[in-house]
Amino acid sequence: MARLKSSLLIRLSLLLLILLPAAGRAEESYTFDLSEIEKKPYHFGAYVEARPIAFLLDEDAALYKLQYYADDPGSAVEELNGRVQLEGSYKKGKGRLYLKTNTDLVYSTFSYGDENTAIYEGHATYNFSDSLKIQIGKRNLKWGKGYAWNPVNFFDRVKDPDDPDQSLEGNIIASMDYIRSFDGPLKTVSFTPVLFPVYDHINKEFGIKDRLNLGAKIYLLLYDTDLDLIYAADGSRTARVGFDFSRNITTSFEIHGEIAQIRNHTRQTLDAAGAVRTDTSDEISGLVGIRHLTAFDLTTIIEYYHNGTGMDVDAMENYFGYIKRGFDVYRSTGNAAMIGTAQKLASSGYGRSNPMEDYLYIKLSQKEPLDILYFTPSVAAIINTNDGSLNVTPELLYTGIKNLELRLRAGFIRGGNGTEFGEKAADYRFELRAGYYF
Repeated sequence: MARLKSSLLIRLSLLLLILLPAAGRAEESYTFDLSEIEKKPYHFGAYVEARPIAFLLDEDAALYKLQYYADDPGSAVEELNGRVQLEGSYKKGKGRLYLKTNTDLVYSTFSYGDENTAIYEGHATYNFSDSLKIQIGKRNLKWGKGYAWNPVNFFDRVKDPDDPDQSLEGNIIASMDYIRSFDGPLKTVSFTPVLFPVYDHINKEFGIKDRLNLGAKIYLLLYDTDLDLIYAADGSRTARVGFDFSRNITTSFEIHGEIAQIRNHTRQTLDAAGAVRTDTSDEISGLVGIRHLTAFDLTTIIEYYHNGTGMDVDAMENYFGYIKRGFDVYRSTGNAAMIGTAQKLASSGYGRSNPMEDYLYIKLSQKEPLDILYFTPSVAAIINTNDGSLNVTPELLYTGIKNLELRLRAGFIRGGNGTEFGEKAADYRFELRAGYYF
């Protein structure tokens, strides 16, 4: 019955998407009012999104067995996702308040109306002068120059490289920005110290509780190159040091990179016998990439990412084999102890978006091909260079209706047995996103 309801909802959402363009054409006649162009101290906006998704599953994959060991979804799962984001700001004098909320609603084969609401951002800014400001509240720092990954972004939530432009929930942070400008090769210097509390009800998912974490970033604009030096002191997580850069070689060709040292990183892995081993070591993660725009509006992004805290090929093969053995034990005896161990290990590292060591990201995006206005097709690929598996995501974007974005996306996941993408729960993903801005 739940699957029938989900299917019906998806059909209804598609019908609404067909009717939306006609509604978008019904615009009121234009009148000129001077008050409309006066800058107001307040702002309010909203974003509403409908996103039906269909997953075609791989019933032999390890992560299928881990996720659905107690269920029997068959070869497909459908979801209808809804999202509402509200934002508002108020500015008076040198101060500004900003708030952004996010509500997600999910109807699927296994859930009917799961709802989650969170404050994504909520902070206050006070500008003492053009050179000095403070910010307190919930927000994203967005440190780092990478597009798909940011190894030096020590305090924000990790973005999904399969959808890196998606907005993320922030953390509660207090920071200061002090900026100075100069003549000569060194044009700008800024210093940003950060206080990051972790307590029972403040940033509790970040790491060890009851710690006030300290961090800082020094920014330099030197010889037209953006440089950042970043530090996070030992606290809820171990100490780490980072560096990033970005430079436009020409107006249409940019290079960027990041490198981070993570001290005393603790990693739990499974050996071939299924025993959990723990080791601690200093690790280096890094990224190097380019962004290029041609004269005919083809944008290319290429990034290579080394994850020093990631798992090697043997560790992942051992993990996938352990899940499959645990699944067989559960089906024959009803004992889910091995499955439970595998789920705990997923939360400690195996379950990250890209848990292994080396990846290549490639994205090609063509604006208005064949003079089709407001139309942008693109294709992105994430390649695991350790095991050869990959995820390819083509997308069609249309923005020809005022305030409306229509995105048709797919995911094609490929890899052999024991590989990262080969053991994903789904082989294919198809989704439609309709987002409207107010």
